[in-house]
Order: sequence, then C-alpha cells, then structure tokens
Amino acid sequence: QVQLVESGGGLVQPGGSLRLSCAASGIRFNFYTMGWYRQAPGQQRELVARITSGGATNYDDFVKGRFTISRDNAKNTVTLQMNSLKPEDTAVYYCRASWTNVYWGQGTQVTVSL
Repeated sequence: QVQLVESGGGLVQPGGSLRLSCAASGIRFNFYTMGWYRQAPGQQRELVARITSGGATNYDDFVKGRFTISRDNAKNTVTLQMNSLKPEDTAVYYCRASWTNVYWGQGTQVTVSL
C-alpha cells in the first residue's frame, strides 16, 4: 500500500519559517520525482517545487529564493524548507510522487498570519 504522509505544517507569522516533510512508503522512492504542491481556498492546486530522482530541482517563481526542496533516498523522505513566509503562502500543501504512477499525500495546512 502506497502512503505519502506530510508533516510540519502549522501557523507562523510573516517572515517566519516552516519545514515540511513527506515520508513515503510502498513505492520505489529512488525512481520517483517528488513534488510539493499547494492549494489555497477557491484556487487551483499549483506546483511549488519538485525534485527528480537524479536530484534536479525546479521551483515556481513565487517561491524561488525562499523555499528549498531536498530528498533523502535512504529515508524515503522529501523536505520543503520554507523561509521568509508571506500571507499569500497560506494553503494546504500536498506531497506528490510521480513515475509510472502518481500518488498524493493527504495534505498539511500552512497558515501565515499575525
């Protein structure tokens, strides 16, 4: 059974930091491109960052320079370090694994507010 379990969300003030983690099981993690997506209320789900099996990364423009994605193939985890958070970063953040199939986690809420 495939599971992607996100953790690390919460409430943070503008300018603060959060670190999201996604623990994967039931997949050949090394072969998967791992991504973080987010969905704000009333908005479409959008790509935040992704990292390929080879370690190449790409980011959407609105997070470049603030967020960093990384993976640990030994632990089957992918991490999103989020710095300089803004209120507009408020959303549910989802982990995604893609290769021969696509899998999603259940999401974790990130709220950036005073």
